[in-house]
Amino acid sequence: MGGTEQKYVAEAFETNWIVPLGPLVNEFEHRLEKFLGTDHVVALSAGTAAVHLALVMLGVGKGDEVICQSFTFSASANPIRYCGAEPVFVDSESQTWNMDPEVLETAIKERKRITGKYPKAIIPVYLYGMPAKIDEIMAVAAKYGIPVVEDSAEALGSDYKGKKCGTFGKYGVLSFNGNKLITTSGGGALVCPSAEAAERVKFFATQARENRPYYYHEHIGYNYRLSNVSAGIGCGQMEVIEDHLARRREIHGLYVRALSGIDGIEVHDNPSPDFNSNFWLTTITLDPEVISTTPDELRLALDANNIESRLLWRPMHIQPVYSDSPYYGGTVAEDLFARGLCLPSGSSLSDADIARVVETILSSVKRR
Repeated sequence: MGGTEQKYVAEAFETNWIVPLGPLVNEFEHRLEKFLGTDHVVALSAGTAAVHLALVMLGVGKGDEVICQSFTFSASANPIRYCGAEPVFVDSESQTWNMDPEVLETAIKERKRITGKYPKAIIPVYLYGMPAKIDEIMAVAAKYGIPVVEDSAEALGSDYKGKKCGTFGKYGVLSFNGNKLITTSGGGALVCPSAEAAERVKFFATQARENRPYYYHEHIGYNYRLSNVSAGIGCGQMEVIEDHLARRREIHGLYVRALSGIDGIEVHDNPSPDFNSNFWLTTITLDPEVISTTPDELRLALDANNIESRLLWRPMHIQPVYSDSPYYGGTVAEDLFARGLCLPSGSSLSDADIARVVETILSSVKRR
């Protein structure tokens, strides 16, 4: 917390705006728009809700397919099933760890050959804050006329060629969960292409109630709007977002400088100056030919020293719940999952905290 959040929460209580919607929701949306350099942001109850409503807006339904990055958290894929559609998973490329544009095109052509129609949407993910090769992904999407839903849940503040992630596709998804760059405790937002689209998203997010003097519904709606209290927290967080962003990048730099010369340990970094990750989480991979310690063994060693770390996301195509879903690509995501670890990266960590993490890593790994 930055310190001003309670002021906004108190305002919500003093004005009796406690329920979803209210002036602080509008203000939070405005501050997000200014930060992103775009218009038409709708604040929602979760990033998952944002993915879902993006697919609803694109008309995704039963019998449709949606291409989704496999190397991600389940919230990227689950809303596809909410809509009655089926996910088609695509592997990552090794530079950004995000959706491989070449494999994406292969999957699109193959699904058209098998089903007779193109997938209804494409969901690339900016894993751990790293921008994808979004120009190439957008070019493939445009070639086949398929809209892109950017899952920027982990990438608030990241940019590609100077443009903020979440503003390239038809829709952009943001998350303000408790572990993100900024938080509203729980919450998310959807970046929309127009004022009309934003109004329609708000309609679906408030139970799709038609404008009549009684409750009347022609569509299935959802209870997905952010509360005014949570938006108050978000307004306070927007006052420190640049500080949080700068600190995440500083922490990443500390890890890079401390571990860059260590044989068998690689810190995942921006592939080129075009990529500017927020480094929501700094991640490392271990070379099994050099280091015998597995990522999970290192995680347990860190935990024994009261240091929390996390294995990388287990790819969706090897999750039991999606075992019957089509998958295209090789083993990039699986190999990264087998070799990677997320390191403590919270904005409140001190340089001494990072030094202790590094010291514990170096004392815990065993070499072949």
